[in-house]
Amino acid sequence: MADALTQGIPVVALETSILGQGLPPPHNLKAARACEAAIREEGGAPATVAVLDGRLRVGLSDAELERIAAGSVKVSTRDLGPAMARGSAGATTVAATMRAAAMAGIRFLATGGIGGIHRGHPEDQSADLVELARSPVAVFCAGAKIILDLRLTVERLESLGIPVLGYGCDEFPAFYSRHSGCPVSARVDGSAEAARTLGAAWDTGVRGIVVAIPPPAELEGAEEMARRAVADERDLAGADVTPRLLARMAELSGGRSLDLNIDLVVNNARVAAQVARAFLAA
Repeated sequence: MADALTQGIPVVALETSILGQGLPPPHNLKAARACEAAIREEGGAPATVAVLDGRLRVGLSDAELERIAAGSVKVSTRDLGPAMARGSAGATTVAATMRAAAMAGIRFLATGGIGGIHRGHPEDQSADLVELARSPVAVFCAGAKIILDLRLTVERLESLGIPVLGYGCDEFPAFYSRHSGCPVSARVDGSAEAARTLGAAWDTGVRGIVVAIPPPAELEGAEEMARRAVADERDLAGADVTPRLLARMAELSGGRSLDLNIDLVVNNARVAAQVARAFLAA
């Protein structure tokens, strides 16, 4: 991965919590491999992040992807040290992947959706938001997961001074839907404008930046399913909340959410590679 960076190849980091906890097999490996393939098709180098054999790894082989998919613990930023010390197989969240990317000098990261503020629990805030305020990395996503309180999430991003760029849209996407009712802080159209805007923002000292990309398709009835999922799983807490809510969404949608999840994360990876390429060419 160091060679790709020094040679001017656009590098895009990928998280592995979608592989370890976010999607069930075989969807998890399908999504991970398709994201890597999309980045390569755009002339980039995928840098999939995980903790393996006591090390924080930036760039995995296919066999290592399979190891993470076969069984791994969820690793956020606070968990990196303990996971490395114990020699755990760890699937990194967006927050932990941002930290690893920043340490490696990688500016671009693709994921499905960022974490945020949980519905009915404003005190429950994802570490993704905190890390966005710390690490100078652009996170390409389909907004935040629809199971979250999107209004409070957007407000928290604003309070933290984190730009939210709508990629061809004026509204913060709701993961499975293009519409949330929440405006983005600025709109960018196309990879060249996105690259210029990212560079200008970083020049002012801004750290993390959200690039919000509308999903390639809509999940009909997504908001109602999200409400039902939250009501059904209201007693959950901690790291289990998001994976279980997404699993409930899959049940309620008859599996349609899984297919859309793969499509949108691959689309995000492709756009991230295109913008990374434009950024290097500028």
